[in-house]
Amino acid sequence: MEVGVKKNRVKEIVTPLAKQLPSSSKGVERHRNIGELIEGQSESVRNELQEVVDDLLYKMDDNEASDIDIGGPGCDEKVWYRIHGEKSPDENAPEFTLTETNFLLHNLILPSQRERLLEEGNLDFSYSISDATNDISAAKRFRADMYFDMEHLALNMRKIDNEIRPFKDLNLHPEVAKALSLKYLKYGLTLVTGITGSGKSSTLDTVIDANNRTVNAHVVIIASPVELVHKPKKSVIRHREVGRDVKSFKDGAIQALRQDPDIIVVGELRDPETIMTALEVTDSGHKTFGTLHTSSAMESIERILGEVPVKEQNRVRARLADVLTCVISQKLVPSLDGRRILAKEVLIVTSSVKAAIRNNNIGEIYQMLMEGSKKGMNTMEQDLKRLYTEGKISKEVAINNANNKKRVKQLIAETEY
Repeated sequence: MEVGVKKNRVKEIVTPLAKQLPSSSKGVERHRNIGELIEGQSESVRNELQEVVDDLLYKMDDNEASDIDIGGPGCDEKVWYRIHGEKSPDENAPEFTLTETNFLLHNLILPSQRERLLEEGNLDFSYSISDATNDISAAKRFRADMYFDMEHLALNMRKIDNEIRPFKDLNLHPEVAKALSLKYLKYGLTLVTGITGSGKSSTLDTVIDANNRTVNAHVVIIASPVELVHKPKKSVIRHREVGRDVKSFKDGAIQALRQDPDIIVVGELRDPETIMTALEVTDSGHKTFGTLHTSSAMESIERILGEVPVKEQNRVRARLADVLTCVISQKLVPSLDGRRILAKEVLIVTSSVKAAIRNNNIGEIYQMLMEGSKKGMNTMEQDLKRLYTEGKISKEVAINNANNKKRVKQLIAETEY
């Protein structure tokens, strides 16, 4: 369907529906009314509206976009894509009014999801476009976040790559690879950390896939939402989506203990309750993986300790020292070829690191990272310097993305002189 035809067809469908909205309805009540009108439409009409959004999602493959944004005053009636890290409006995409995007977006969700959206003001969910075979592993999948922008619906969707990055592309030291493998280490907590959009999920999927290919095991993945769907190879793989298959990360982790797991993946350690549950699950003898929104290994440890009451910190510090095995903190930084490349800090929890955690000497860990190359450790600054010396990123990018800018300048200077 041509751009103009899509726009006109949406207008034909939405205009008479919008006229049925009570003039007095505002805010949540108005959106509940829109939801009721959408639910009352025929399957063919709803499919037409869905196809408009689906076409915009299919276009992401053509323009190599990672994200799409639609709706709300912030989009100015345009469709926006993030391409190689830069977000801009698509001048060739149709423009939709706020009313039209309100109807388009309500059409994407279930009544139960709508109630959660109206109650909480935000909805995380997964969205997929199936091919003719309806093979769930072949479907194009997206991580979606729907929310309110000045009382209108807005949506961000991030494309989930069905292609799993080969484990060797992570460029990890053999000692780190062993720490991540159930074959070599049957227990312990590994954290993959970074800001939003840093590729944490992709790294975690690569690690899970490597275990799936090499170990006979049972893997339980608890996520909000479920992103990439792993096909069972040597392992049984369970995917449990928070809000759909299980109530919360905590419930999913506790329930997993009764499901005979070998590996438990807690998609995001986003609150004290989930953090404590992950520590307890790992302490029970399981191999656990989780993600945190932190930019370094030291910050990750401090974040966990900072989430618990002061009177509990000594106990949690001791438990964390016992169960933590590895922290990978990463960023996707602009490369000289116009794309993005992975830069990472890697911490292996040695006896010295354990002692630093127990004794609350977190500041000592940076020096251990700098001097731990034989164990596969490195700081973010050391990895940025490596990428610079290999001619993959510019000096400016290395400095701008360092956690310790003074230190990365020193490292680069050592190389240049």
